[in-house]
Amino acid sequence: RTTSSRDRDARVHASGVLLVTMGSTMHATQEQLRDAKVDLAYRDFCAHLLIPLNDCRKANYFLPWRCEHERHVYEKCQYKEYMMRVAQQKAASGN
Repeated sequence: RTTSSRDRDARVHASGVLLVTMGSTMHATQEQLRDAKVDLAYRDFCAHLLIPLNDCRKANYFLPWRCEHERHVYEKCQYKEYMMRVAQQKAASGN
């Protein structure tokens, strides 16, 4: 059985954070981010994906090939947020 990327991304991490991105809403609470020791600089709209990525990194001694899926999901979220900001900037400038 194959799972779609949507099914694979819509998981709940052990910390109770829903692993799904739906636009510009925060999915992790400030308490969850604080407990996971996410630095203030990384508390953006994709921060809820950074929690399981960092947990995976710590559990696997930061071996880069062990957390490829979590890293891909986080980086995809970062890219989508960047593209959304670019589109908003273009709309605001009238071009």
